[in-house]
Amino acid sequence: MPAQSEYNPVTNSRLAPRIRARLVALYGVGIREATELQVYAALSSALREELMRRWRHTRRRHDRAGVRRVYYFSVEFLMGRNLNNTVTNLGIEEEVRAFLADAGLDYDRLRVLEHDPALGNGGLGRLAACFLDSMATIGLAGFGYGIRYDYGIFTQGVGEEGQQTESPSEWLKYRNGWEIGRDDVRYTVPFGGRLSDGGRWIEDWRVVAQAYDTPIPGDGGETVNYLRLWSATAPEPFDLDLFNAGEFERAVAAQVDAKNISRVLYPDDSTERGRELRLRQQYFFVSASLQDIIASEIALGHPVTDLDRHVAIQLNDTHPALAVPELMRLLLDEHGVEWE
Repeated sequence: MPAQSEYNPVTNSRLAPRIRARLVALYGVGIREATELQVYAALSSALREELMRRWRHTRRRHDRAGVRRVYYFSVEFLMGRNLNNTVTNLGIEEEVRAFLADAGLDYDRLRVLEHDPALGNGGLGRLAACFLDSMATIGLAGFGYGIRYDYGIFTQGVGEEGQQTESPSEWLKYRNGWEIGRDDVRYTVPFGGRLSDGGRWIEDWRVVAQAYDTPIPGDGGETVNYLRLWSATAPEPFDLDLFNAGEFERAVAAQVDAKNISRVLYPDDSTERGRELRLRQQYFFVSASLQDIIASEIALGHPVTDLDRHVAIQLNDTHPALAVPELMRLLLDEHGVEWE
């Protein structure tokens, strides 16, 4: 792990100007006239900048050391609120509280404005989050892969007669200032189709996996890894010819089918279509993640035949089990590795 002196301490003299500058740049207001939501967004943006600086140092340190990278595959991640986690792990709660109090604001009111990313259902998701936090804390190159659900798990309520009610969890209702949309990290995931005479898979249709990264700081902030989540879209936004012909629903059918893959965590599996959607979700995220890992290793100059020397993959429960045959398919069909 690096010495503490690698990073300048996060003090109010460094943080305050960044927050004020963001309030002006984003909203055209000063801190005294800004809303609590605007101050939360500016504070989050300033802290993310600090994390990104440390992320870059972490990546360069791992590359120089030639470390083996650990990838944690899970359909669930219950990370908690990013603002609170970042402030706690950087050890700057006292500084943040003092700065906000000087502006007449309460940190406890600000931090609950953030929608908790409801990307898990319980112990499985919290286990995944703890592993990512722990790996960053002890300096391991450990990263998470999962799905960026539009709504995650449902929001639970209680009806008039005491029964449970369920409504969508709108955690992305406001802009998520903690994630980084990776427009340059996109992979196509194949579905349907048949086997050729030579045993190669010829798919019927494809879905595009778009990456979104969230920085994960360890305790003390010395190492910053990331959680990479995949959002599903169709290769084309819609069929223009069908749309112009008045077939509006058919024109966007492919986009709707693709988006359904990353719509919610654990879609109801009491129907055949629900079970198929779950299977599509599981295959979608393991295929995109494996393609990303292989591409990263090639970029580092590592041949795919040496993958086991540089990479370790942990599957959280049985949901990512399709990673095993999919990795074999990618190595055999896409990268020309011999079976032997």
